[in-house]
Amino acid sequence: MGSDPVRGLTPAGPETHIVGLTGGIGSGKSTVARLFGELGVHWVDADDVARQVVEPGTHALKAITEHFGPEVLQADGSLNRAWLRQRIFEAPGEKEWLEALLHPIIRKELMNQLLYPLSPSPLPPGERGYTTLGANIPSPLAGEGQGEGRKSTYDLPYVLLISPLLLETDQHELVERVVVVDVPESVQLERTMVRDDNSRQQVERIMAAQMARDERCARADAIINNNNPLADVRRQVRECHDRFVQEFVKTPGKESGG
Repeated sequence: MGSDPVRGLTPAGPETHIVGLTGGIGSGKSTVARLFGELGVHWVDADDVARQVVEPGTHALKAITEHFGPEVLQADGSLNRAWLRQRIFEAPGEKEWLEALLHPIIRKELMNQLLYPLSPSPLPPGERGYTTLGANIPSPLAGEGQGEGRKSTYDLPYVLLISPLLLETDQHELVERVVVVDVPESVQLERTMVRDDNSRQQVERIMAAQMARDERCARADAIINNNNPLADVRRQVRECHDRFVQEFVKTPGKESGG
C-alpha cells in the first residue's frame, strides 16, 4: 500500500497491508486479537482510537467544547459522553457536525497507528501498550504533518484493524482483507449478558442494530469460528496468519478491497 493523498501518510519500510477484524457483539474479537498478537501481529482497535481522539488536551475536544459549551465536559475536564449522546439525539444536525469533525481525525489516527507500528503488542484491544498518544511520537492528534519520518522495525507484511463496525462504516475501505469472528447468535447473547451485565432485551437491541450474521459472513475473506475450543481457534488464527503472510509477500502492493 503506497502513499495516499487522502490519508496523508506514507508507510515506513516495506509495503504494509491492512487486514480488518470484525464480528458481532460477544463474538470474542479480543480473544482472537490476542492470538494474532501472539504471532507478532500489530493491531489497532478502532474503539480505542475513537476514545483517544477526544481525550483532554486534543484539538478535537477543544473544538467540541467551543461548539457545545462547557456543559459537554465533566468536572475533571474529560468528555461528558452521556450529555453529548443526549444532545445529538435531540438535535440530528449536531450529530452531523460531530461526525464531520471526528471521522477524518479518527481515520487519520487509525492510519497513523496502523502504518507506523513501533513494535507488535501481545496485549488484547483496550490493554495495548502502544499508542501515538503515549509513545512521545508525533501524531495527527497533536498537530499537522505528523507520521512521516517515523522509523519502524515491524517486519510482517500486514497489520490488523479491529473494528466492530468495520462493515457498517467506511472503515472497510481501509482494508484489503476482512476476517470475521463468528459464533451463533445465541452465544453472542449469553456472552454479552454475562460480560456486560445487560438484560436480554438490551443485548438483542444492540445485535439488531448490527449487520446480520449471514451478511457479515458473506463479506468475509476468512471466518474464524470462535465457538470451538481455544486450541482450535488458535489453529484457525495460525492458518489465517500464514495465508496472509504468503499472499501479501507474493503480491506486494496489490489491493483487492474489503
